[in-house]
Amino acid sequence: MKEGIEWQHIDYFNNKIICDLVELPHKGVFAILDEACLNVGKVTDELFLNAMSQKLNKHDRFTSRTNNPADKTLEHHRDFRIKHYAGDVIYSVIGFIDKNKDTLFMDFKRLLYNSANPVIRSMWPDGATSVTETTKRPVTAGTSFKISMIALVENLASKTPFYVRCIKPNEVKSPVLFDETRVQHQVMYLGLLENVRVRRAGFAFRMPYDRFLKRYKLICSETWPNYRGQVIDGVKVIIDKQGFSSDVKYGKSKIFIRSPQTLFSLEQAREEKMPSIVLFLQRMSRGALARKRARGMRAVYLIMRRYKRYKLRCYVLACQSRFGNARSMKDYGKGIQWPKPPHSMRPTVELLKRAHLRWRAFMILSKISENERPMVRLKVMAGDVLVGKRADWGFKRNWEGNYLATTKDNSTTSDFVSQVNGLKSKDGFNKVLFSSFVKKTNKFNKCADRGIVITDKFIYKVDSKKKFKPMGKGTPMTEVTGMTVSPGKDQLAIIHLNGGNDLVLCLENPIQEERVGELVGVVTSHMHKILKRDLKVNITKSASCMLGGKQRSVTVKETAVNGGPVFKKEGDTLVLMWPNP
Repeated sequence: MKEGIEWQHIDYFNNKIICDLVELPHKGVFAILDEACLNVGKVTDELFLNAMSQKLNKHDRFTSRTNNPADKTLEHHRDFRIKHYAGDVIYSVIGFIDKNKDTLFMDFKRLLYNSANPVIRSMWPDGATSVTETTKRPVTAGTSFKISMIALVENLASKTPFYVRCIKPNEVKSPVLFDETRVQHQVMYLGLLENVRVRRAGFAFRMPYDRFLKRYKLICSETWPNYRGQVIDGVKVIIDKQGFSSDVKYGKSKIFIRSPQTLFSLEQAREEKMPSIVLFLQRMSRGALARKRARGMRAVYLIMRRYKRYKLRCYVLACQSRFGNARSMKDYGKGIQWPKPPHSMRPTVELLKRAHLRWRAFMILSKISENERPMVRLKVMAGDVLVGKRADWGFKRNWEGNYLATTKDNSTTSDFVSQVNGLKSKDGFNKVLFSSFVKKTNKFNKCADRGIVITDKFIYKVDSKKKFKPMGKGTPMTEVTGMTVSPGKDQLAIIHLNGGNDLVLCLENPIQEERVGELVGVVTSHMHKILKRDLKVNITKSASCMLGGKQRSVTVKETAVNGGPVFKKEGDTLVLMWPNP
């Protein structure tokens, strides 16, 4: 009625009258039984029956032989009848008094409580009472049952119980027998007929509007995902769209559905929509998670990028603080230790180091005149080979190259120049790279004074005693395969050639200058230019060479002879006797 729904009253039997007959204080069966048990003197079951017949003689649900002497179904002084909802039940009062007293002496309870068995001890908590303590009279069995039933009803009232009513088809537990009388009795006793009549006359389902809208809004496109109007209007939209307006009633706070078929249809429509909704929710949740992950990744990359810029800035500032005054330093920052670069900048740092080396080389070369730069290039080529391996290689003096064309080495320069011009016009070379007086030995172990002329295309041997006349054709520079020099101060130089006949020389000059380093620089530089590869140069005390197709060993010995250097044979070894001043 509080929801404003019209309803039809259904008559049904209220079992409260039977409950009051049994348990009503001072007037119920249990109260009369307890009163009889508490009386002094000999109390019998017959006296208990007479007391009930006197106090309940006007109750239409109670009958005894005293109240109705004509009822032959009841025995005198023994039986009484209670008319229950499901039918009449005849009770015999024999043993009621003894069973209700449930006499159990306190000493026996204390005995069981003091048992060593914990289970027995827990069953008799009343035994904990001391003998000297004053105790109340123990409750009767009927009162104890009444108290238990009240506690059970209170527990059920605090819950939302769902009753399952079980019907026994027969008494013999057979799956093929159906006792119609027994089943009808159970149906009547359980009140199922009234329950069905109430359900038919009322509404099978009721739910608050907000819960209904939340549960079934997904079956209507106008209410999904959120309804912007009143809750009851959203509920009406759902019902109207499904075509169930004639089977529902709208209360003040709840919707009432009459037939279960309507509820089943709503649930079925909800189940059909659920997979698509689940997919939608999964898609949205996955999208949200993916967007969150993407934002996290973007944040990570942003932090990494900012951190890399920070490290790069720190590295640049560190380099600036260390190399800021490199221009004014004597070595232009060669001795400065580079700061440790970030991992991502290591390739770039290598480029920076090379750029610094090129700038340093530029700063050094900028102090060298254009005329001196070819000589510096030769010294660099010779230094790559000889530094740390030969004691002196003449890098402190000026390298002039064509010494036979200078008067400090050759007093007859005109003869030499005339012969060189003739060879230039004949063989077509461009210029003389190196020339010098030498001591030369051959495959016959003969030592002779000669001149060596190295041009950009050929190597010539000239006879210094015959106006520098060429001794045969020139050897092409492409035939050179390597060089060998000694680590000492002597001027031994071996030019290895293809064909098995190397040039074994000892450089000579009037002022005793070191010129082996210059010869190595000239040959290696030119071979690198024409062959695009480095020439192999050996620095060793015991050299080997090929003369006349045979391998020979060449060593250097210092001597006190003042006649100048000379090659001699000692067994199978050629020895350069180098004067020791």
